[in-house]
Amino acid sequence: MRELPLVSLASNKTVGAACEWPTKDVVDAALANPRWQPRPFIEFVLKIHSRCNLSCDYCYVYEMADDSWKDNPATMSKATVDQAAARFGEHLRVHASEVPVAKIVLHGGEPLMAGPEMITHLAERFRAETPPGVDLDLRLTTNAVLLTPDNLRLMRECGIRAYVSLDGDRTAHDRHRKYANGRGSYDATIRGLQALRAPEYRDLFSGLLCTIDLANDPIDVYEALIAHAPPMLDFLLPHGNWTQPPPAWGGDSGATPYADWLIPIFDRWYDAPVRPTSIRLFDAIMTLVLGGRSRAETVGLSPFQSLTIDTNGSIDFCHQLKSAFNGAAITGHHVARDALDALLLQPGVVARQIGADALSDTCKACPIRDICGGGLYAHRYKAGTGYLNPSVYCADLSQLIAHIIERVAGDVLNPTDPAASTA
Repeated sequence: MRELPLVSLASNKTVGAACEWPTKDVVDAALANPRWQPRPFIEFVLKIHSRCNLSCDYCYVYEMADDSWKDNPATMSKATVDQAAARFGEHLRVHASEVPVAKIVLHGGEPLMAGPEMITHLAERFRAETPPGVDLDLRLTTNAVLLTPDNLRLMRECGIRAYVSLDGDRTAHDRHRKYANGRGSYDATIRGLQALRAPEYRDLFSGLLCTIDLANDPIDVYEALIAHAPPMLDFLLPHGNWTQPPPAWGGDSGATPYADWLIPIFDRWYDAPVRPTSIRLFDAIMTLVLGGRSRAETVGLSPFQSLTIDTNGSIDFCHQLKSAFNGAAITGHHVARDALDALLLQPGVVARQIGADALSDTCKACPIRDICGGGLYAHRYKAGTGYLNPSVYCADLSQLIAHIIERVAGDVLNPTDPAASTA
């Protein structure tokens, strides 16, 4: 890898973040380690439309700490797309030997609101900038309301696959995923999902994303989701941190409500004669338990290699950081003037590429350190100390991982029938 210039520390907080971790010391320590090298970006989240046709009450973009969307253009311009694609190509040409696959995820708001002309232009520009030897993986996340025949044909022509947000059955889904007038979106989501599952578009279906709500019965939610035969399920812990805890958080009581919700699903899925789908969180934990490496950012210590480009062209840290505080994702860089390599020595990037060195003392001493990995980075935030804390879901993750270790170890040490396979 070529030598990179050391960049100055961009503010991690709108006001007074000087004492919050990570600081420039993280970069200095990493560079002093002769075995460490920054890893190139391999996932690029493009916020191509900053508005949404739904008003979900748990949305980190509109309902949590950050309100930068108010100042951003609704849609990314073609000029910004061109600049972003040029930076993408520039970065990959330098690091092509380390990036067999580059992933573009179109995000929002609702990305399909950007319109067919914009999406077609984006797909063409990024394909043109992808260097030989690198495969381009184009995805989008959608609420499925706009998965119309025209948009599905557009996705087919552009080679874009879709993750769909669905929180379970009608009652579970409509509790949070509503239109601005309060009407539930379940019917429209299911209509779009059924269109995506039609034989001619089935291969464009990447999976379902479900945000956990403890008010819902976990098995009912699981059964409602697998009824749609998703190739993958991802159960998402609601965004929260030590300063703004998630709903029904156990706090210092030792309660583990989220683990208690997930464990019955794990057992139902794990014990199935044929597992109907992959569940990202469970698969990642089992891989780590068996000594492998996880590509999921929710667990494990693998380096994080993603960045976000907003509709105005600003280059941000992981978009989920917007749940922590106003300005948490800001790097101070922009596609019009800054190479992506310049971000590789930002404290906020280095901190997510140095493994256990980025963990709190509590996490470093934990027996499941390498499996948990401190949990999702955004969930570690605490005003005053920054991200050098265990996850706000520490107790839940510990309980869930302990359960999975027990189940997997039991089967490894006492094998009976061949392990269940994934359909």
